[in-house]
Amino acid sequence: MADTGGASAPDSWRNSQAISLHHIDPAPIESPATERDDLLLPDDVIDDEASYTRKDRRFGTAAAPGLSGTGRGAIYYLTRIQKYSSYAMSLFTTLHISNVSLIPAATRSVDASETYLLMTREIYQTSISEPLLVILPFVAHIGSGVALRLLRRAQNVRRYGGAGLWAGQGSHGHTASPWPEMSYISISGYAFTIFYSGHVLMNRLLPLAVEGDSSNVGLAYIAHGFAQHPVVSWLAYIGLIGVGAGHMVWGTAKWLGLAPSTRGWLKPRNKTVSVVVDRKTRRQRRRRWLSVQGTAIVLAALWAVGGLGVVARGGPTSGWLGALYDNLYSKAGL
Repeated sequence: MADTGGASAPDSWRNSQAISLHHIDPAPIESPATERDDLLLPDDVIDDEASYTRKDRRFGTAAAPGLSGTGRGAIYYLTRIQKYSSYAMSLFTTLHISNVSLIPAATRSVDASETYLLMTREIYQTSISEPLLVILPFVAHIGSGVALRLLRRAQNVRRYGGAGLWAGQGSHGHTASPWPEMSYISISGYAFTIFYSGHVLMNRLLPLAVEGDSSNVGLAYIAHGFAQHPVVSWLAYIGLIGVGAGHMVWGTAKWLGLAPSTRGWLKPRNKTVSVVVDRKTRRQRRRRWLSVQGTAIVLAALWAVGGLGVVARGGPTSGWLGALYDNLYSKAGL
């Protein structure tokens, strides 16, 4: 009897387990569309190590050959390049704003400010300092930003398949796309690149191409351009100052963790996704937004007080130097 009971016990146990497993309901599996709406991140999401789980570090950072051993992918390193290149450009930006605005605002004279401009040029316009402080950080900042956007798109395509999965209409009637959403910081960065490139072309590259150097180009050259070509000059410099101040302040606030989060303000892409933000959180975000935006306005004002208030009103230059300036502007089609 004991032997028969002992032999039948395992069989009955296996049968009960098979029956119980047979009746287990399958767990729901999220659809790829829902995951796509949740994981398509805008460009302004900081890819900090702390913001990733272990699984995200393995699969969500677009690990490149030679970089996967640390658990950090290409996005991690490109984000750091973009971050620290902006810090490198801050020294040049501080010196340049002092030259073209703060000192002219203090002296109230274009001629008196030219001496200080020539002195500080010896810091950031030498054969060594210009590539290190201006050219290399600018190229690294723009290049890493573009590379990050392309890499995030490649991630989305790899996760959710080819173009066939993106052909449907989104919840707001627009066509779904593997491209990450553009943040306000990214948009202002691309716009600032256009204004900044035009500024460099007119004040640095054009004199080098036509005259062989830019030693004769200074604040008087800017004032001459405002006097002879006021519409183009005002539009160019208002755009440069306004977009540049906003991008630099908001970008720095993002790197320092001071920029208000926009995740609760973004409209959900999927109707099944909802974002609830309480009143206290909204007030905190509003205060942080006002603080960062106020700082951007102060920087723009400091940039404009002497640049647009003094230099732009300095008047045309006469004589051979004025003729040289006219020749340079004519080469640019003005």
